[in-house]
Amino acid sequence: MAIKLHQTSRLTKLIIVGELILVSYLLYTLTVSVYKSYQIDLIVTEFEEENNRIAEENRKKTEDFEYYTSENYIEKIAKQNLGLVNPGEEVIVIPLSDQKEEVLPSVNDQENELSDLSNPEKWYLFFFDRQV
Repeated sequence: MAIKLHQTSRLTKLIIVGELILVSYLLYTLTVSVYKSYQIDLIVTEFEEENNRIAEENRKKTEDFEYYTSENYIEKIAKQNLGLVNPGEEVIVIPLSDQKEEVLPSVNDQENELSDLSNPEKWYLFFFDRQV
């Protein structure tokens, strides 16, 4: 019977060593799987951030496109660059004192008086201090 115990004991040791090897392998594969999952999560987070940045950029470009194709912008550019006006509108140009053109003497005297005034003062005089 002693021989049988010795045999069983060796078999038991062999089974325990086999189980330890199996558990070690399973722990290794679990660790590798968790690490790969962590790397994938990092990549997914980077892609989500990139997608959010691109979505914000697209939103801004869409807003810009809508603004630049709007009637208000087209009208503004037409007025600014081409000097166009809508029916019923009048353009008022207040000349600078540096740009002297040949004018009538009475207008020239008026221009000299206005050259010392600031632009808001000129507008005030234009709207409220008219001599009819």
